[in-house]
Amino acid sequence: MGNDQEPEKVSRWFGYLQYSSIGLEMGLSMGVGAAIGYWLDKELGTEPWMLALWAFAGLVAGFRSLFRLAKKYMDESKNEKNE
Repeated sequence: MGNDQEPEKVSRWFGYLQYSSIGLEMGLSMGVGAAIGYWLDKELGTEPWMLALWAFAGLVAGFRSLFRLAKKYMDESKNEKNE
């Protein structure tokens, strides 16, 4: 134990986990939006409008999250180059 490469390995795996969360976050955003829309359609009798609206809102939320994460990674990459 006490290997100098341990923090580097942990950091690399943490980076992989962050990248893998992108797809999960996009799917969950769409799924939650669609579920809310489906429920509202059933309650209000507005099929298919609420489903379409909320699924689109979930898509927008997913892309917003994707762009924020991409910006964060680009900023970190620039900081590493400057050091």
